[in-house]
Formats: sequence, C-alpha cells, structure tokens
Amino acid sequence: MALHTVQSKDLRIVISDAGAELISIEDILTGKQYLWYGDSAYWGRRSPVLFPIVGSLKNKEYKYNGKTYPMSQHGFARDMEFAMTEHTPDTIWFRLVSDEETKKKYPFEFCLEIGYQLVGRELKVMWKVSNTDKKTIFFSIGGHPAFMCPIAEEGKQTDYYLLFDNKEKLTYSKLSSNGLIETEGHVLDTQGGCMKIDAHLFDEDALVIEGKQAHKVALAGPDKKPYLTVVFDAPLFGLWSPAKKQAPFVCIEPWYGRCDKESFDGMLADREYGNELRPGKVFEAEYTIIAQ
Repeated sequence: MALHTVQSKDLRIVISDAGAELISIEDILTGKQYLWYGDSAYWGRRSPVLFPIVGSLKNKEYKYNGKTYPMSQHGFARDMEFAMTEHTPDTIWFRLVSDEETKKKYPFEFCLEIGYQLVGRELKVMWKVSNTDKKTIFFSIGGHPAFMCPIAEEGKQTDYYLLFDNKEKLTYSKLSSNGLIETEGHVLDTQGGCMKIDAHLFDEDALVIEGKQAHKVALAGPDKKPYLTVVFDAPLFGLWSPAKKQAPFVCIEPWYGRCDKESFDGMLADREYGNELRPGKVFEAEYTIIAQ
C-alpha cells in the first residue's frame, strides 16, 4: 500500500492506493485535521468510495440474469488496491479495472476511476465509471467521508450544528436493523437550515435524505459558523455517526444509489436510485469539500 500527497498553498491531502481512499485533509498553516483519522474503536475507515452498491442489499444478495450474487454492504471497491494513473501538482487519479475475481461477485466489465483535485481550500472528488462490457451494466456509487466533529478537540459534538442550503424542512428515511429502508417521511427540524447535533441523532443508524432536498451541507461550531462544507448534485445523501458511541466525527455522504427497502423483491436493474450504463458509455459525477 502506497500513500500519495497533493498540496495547495492552504491544504495538504493524502490518498492511499487501498480503495483510492482519502485519508487526510490537513491545514498546512495550523495543522488542523478535517478528516476523521480512522480509529477502529469507533470506525476504522476514513472516506471509502462505495461501489458497485451503496448501502445494504435485501438478504445481502441481488439477482441478475437468472442468477443470485452475494454482496456485502457498500460493495467491494473500498477493499481493493487501485493503480495510481496520474499525479500532477494539484490532481491525482486512480483506477480499478474488473477482473475474474470481481466478476464472481459482479458479472460486468468496468473501469472505475477516482480523482482528487485540490485548489486553495477546495477539494473536488471525482468519479468516472466506464462500461467496458458488451452489455448494459447496473451500479451505484457514493462517498462516505467522515469529518472531525468536534474539530481540533474544541468543545463537544452536541455544541455543533449541521447547516443546509434548504431552509425548509427536510424529510428522511429510517433504516432497519438489517440496514434497509424501513420507514420514510420522518421530519428533521432544521429551523431554517440550521440544526443542532443531538446526542441521539444517530441512535437508529444513518439518516437517508432522498429527492435532491439539499445540495450543500456544512458542519459548524458553537458559533454556527461553518468550518467544513460538502457541495454536491447527488440525488440523495446520508448523514451518519456510529450509533450510541458518541464518536467524534460526522459523515456527510453524497450518493448515487442507496440500500434496498425491506419490501424490495426485484432484480438488480429494479433497484431504486440505481444507475444504468450502456456499452462504451461513461458515467461521471463529483462533489466538493470546502475546508473553511
């Protein structure tokens, strides 16, 4: 496993070949760390990329072309070694290509590319999925970055806030103990786009916010001033911190896909929010992390 660094005048980021995972966002002047450092006592990962599924499958399996395939939560890409293909002063790209092992779990040929571009205090995270197969492929992709909250050990998490660009109410779905959508339409009291983080906010696992209800989510300190903002155009996103552990981080997760519903009984192509890509076509998406 190799580590790679990209640096601007303000920030330094580090990415690992393992999962092409972002493992550090550091302020060069102050040494402040914005990204969770991966303590397995809470959660050992930092910012995995979720592919070819996001979340959990019904019965931990999916059906395609008359066969049933097992698949663990969030897919396999986060556990695989990527090849670094480009490294310039401000940008780095990694690539994962399907092989015989991946096709045992996911019977499609693909090329997954993950890129990071750092300009000033803004980090753009980029995804490209290329269909190198002769048939249509079906997939989901998402981010799972965990950000320090509290930041720099300043105060406690329940003194902090989540800020949304949507000033109206937000609705979310709750997950079952199986990690599937159980109930929908629950209301978050965001009070004009500002919500204090309650100690029990994540007691029932992640909050799944669907339907492009927001495009900008920020973490703010007790003064309600944002110190970290995630900007995206994804159709849905998740908010998560380990249930009942009082972990010192919060995940803000742009998703192009999500877990199944408890009631789901369809094929891979029927999964809600899934993506369909014809042979020779390329899917591209991105989101931006702004460290204020």
